[in-house]
Amino acid sequence: MTKDIIALTPKMPDTGSLLAALHAGGPDLELTATDDGAVVHLCTAEGRRLVSVEAPMLVHVPGEVRRLLGAEVAAPEAPFWWTEVRASTAVPEAEPLAGSVGGRLTMLLGGTTWPPGAAHTARVTVPDEPRAAQPEGRPADTFPTVDVLTDSTAVVLADRPVLPLTTWLSATLRATAETNRALCLVTPPHVRLTLPLRTALRGAPNRWVVQDPEGGYYDGLSGVRLAWQNGTFLPTGDALADAFTHGAASTGQRQLTISFRTVHPPDEHLVLGRSLEAAWRHLTGAPPVGWGTAEPVNLPWSPDQLTDLARDRAPAPTHLVAVGTPDRPAVATLRIARTTAGVAEEANLTLGYDRPQHVPLDVLESLAAALVSEHGLTTMLTTIRAARSDLTLPAHLEIPPIPVSFTLGPRDVRRVGLTNARRSPASVRPRQLGPSTHPALHYPLGDGTDPAAWTALQSLGEYLASAADSPGTSRSDR
Repeated sequence: MTKDIIALTPKMPDTGSLLAALHAGGPDLELTATDDGAVVHLCTAEGRRLVSVEAPMLVHVPGEVRRLLGAEVAAPEAPFWWTEVRASTAVPEAEPLAGSVGGRLTMLLGGTTWPPGAAHTARVTVPDEPRAAQPEGRPADTFPTVDVLTDSTAVVLADRPVLPLTTWLSATLRATAETNRALCLVTPPHVRLTLPLRTALRGAPNRWVVQDPEGGYYDGLSGVRLAWQNGTFLPTGDALADAFTHGAASTGQRQLTISFRTVHPPDEHLVLGRSLEAAWRHLTGAPPVGWGTAEPVNLPWSPDQLTDLARDRAPAPTHLVAVGTPDRPAVATLRIARTTAGVAEEANLTLGYDRPQHVPLDVLESLAAALVSEHGLTTMLTTIRAARSDLTLPAHLEIPPIPVSFTLGPRDVRRVGLTNARRSPASVRPRQLGPSTHPALHYPLGDGTDPAAWTALQSLGEYLASAADSPGTSRSDR
């Protein structure tokens, strides 16, 4: 497991300051680098990694400190430098050594460290260890952040109150996918995940593994009990862990999620991210504050810059994260990919509200209309769930989201046939959006309080799929 120290400095940690900070363990420790020099490791003479220092990141979004580290941490005025120092818990001296590295950085450059009280500037002596004490089967350099590596699984042990989709976790996810391994992220039960990390871990075979306070492990997303078997974490049965089910608590807070897909004709003048910005403005009155490829989100919002990145990465898909201001919690993930139909953007925008009555249900139809008329909307699903307004995910049971509305764009309305699409199941009455020649249909499903909306959505989906495949659909309807 690692213990993290984060240095927030107004000045860039240059080579001289980094070397001075890394001298916290004295001249007997060795330096190695991985990820083309992006990660520097302090190691014992035998090669055991004690402390890893990530490449400093210039952050232009001051709200990221509050979102990821807490309101009590005073960040320097933006832009500032964010440097992560990770200490292995396998060696007792590694954690104070990381604290000294962080403390020396802030002593030389100004700023502050997180967690409060962890930083100092004292030299830390690491005792020599016999070669026999070295762990066998250490992960290869392609997995510098992995604690346990088997043929099927990479295990990362982490402990911090809010765990984001950091650059190193994102890189580990890519490396495990490329080697056909699962990533198992193991944490204590008090850890919460950000929505981007939750999204990244949701798909099989990856897992969020939580250490059960009463012993054993459970899946932090499903609650299924787990055990370490044959080099991976596997379910032990159908029963859910008590810590997962008993940790649930009713809350008046809500999360509104808008999941939508837009498709654009490929064009050299195409600017991406505008549909997400339009949705953000429609719901909050302002655009996103920042964007990036991982957390902390470090760049000021710029559709032009994210378009350049997507073009550079094409034809591979591009995955991005966007955030709002601290006083208006909002987080989005955006996937950009080329398809046979054009350039597709798949956005999942989630906003937090302290009270149910604050959720702006009355603007969803006009939002759908704007995305249809101006941004090539193909589908949009809106849901509400009773969950934390700060948009973090705890390791216990939460009430599933409930659908509020579904929108079918003009292209799919033509495929289903306008007449058929209007004849939806009796409980769902669509409203027409856009021009009569190429209309979209918006299907209200409820106010987010009745779980029966899932049944209505399922019936609607089955009906539309059947109508699209029906040989009786006329050419004029298509």
